[in-house]
This record gives sequence, C-alpha cells and structure tokens, in this order.
Amino acid sequence: MSAPGVPDVAALEAQEARLVLPRFTYEDAWALGSLLVRLARERRAPVAVDIRRGPQQLFHCALPGSSADNDAWIDRKRRVVERYGCSSFLVGARFRAKGTTFEQSSRLDPDRYAAHGGSFPVAVEGAGVIGSVTVSGLPQAEDHALVVEALERFLSSYADAGADG
Repeated sequence: MSAPGVPDVAALEAQEARLVLPRFTYEDAWALGSLLVRLARERRAPVAVDIRRGPQQLFHCALPGSSADNDAWIDRKRRVVERYGCSSFLVGARFRAKGTTFEQSSRLDPDRYAAHGGSFPVAVEGAGVIGSVTVSGLPQAEDHALVVEALERFLSSYADAGADG
C-alpha cells in the first residue's frame, strides 16, 4: 500500500509500460531536457536535470536553488535505473511492498545507490532501456511526477507530429 497520492507498484509499472519512445536521438535529449527545464521554471522548482544515453551525458541543467547535492542524488538514483532497468521510484516501491527498504535489503552501497523517486528509464521500442532521465531537488514523489509528466508530453509530441517525425 502506498501513501495517498503516491502511485503504487502496479501504477508505476504501468507508467513504464506506457512511456516507451519510438527513438531517442541527441536532438530528442535536448528537446526532453528543455521541456523539463521549462516545466521546472514555470513551477520555480529548484532542481537539477540530467539525461543519459548509456554512459554519455546528453543533457544537464541546474536551476536556481539546486546545489551539488542534487548532482550527487542524480548519480545515486541513475545508478538504480542502470542496475534494475526501471525507475528508481519503482525499485523503492517494490522493496517497501515486501515490507522492507532498499537500504536494508538491496546489499548495495547507499552512498552510490538511492531508490528514491526522480530517475526514469529511457526506453525505446525494439531496444529496451537505453538511458535515463533524472530530476533532483523536490520531494521524491514530485521529482518522479515531474519526469513522468515531461515524458508523457514528449511522447505525445511524436503522436502530434505523426509518422513523419
């Protein structure tokens, strides 16, 4: 059971199943990152944003109010996505659903891994998870929700553009 307003494991899994991109280019990383920054600025959210494809950082932006701590959180949450192939929030939720925590049961160094919301897999049709998009600076459920909202809008831009995009 999850807290009110916080998605449960099934809802988080459904998000990941739904948010699969037809492709992910350098230009797509820029567009998605720019969209995230625009949404964060509209909300005056003190976040840092990071987008990776494999080990390569394709986009990074730190907004006013963020700090180097946010970059450290980004790295820790991103490592969870890289290791488990699903969102950092979902990994944490799965451990909580089993009555434990990631920190207690994963056997991973908490200085290097954090199963807190905010890092989401970049999945491409026919290729699977190829990277991650991560936000840090808000409470974990809000970090996660911001990334999901941006991915939903970004994915709908493909549909709006039709098959020629």
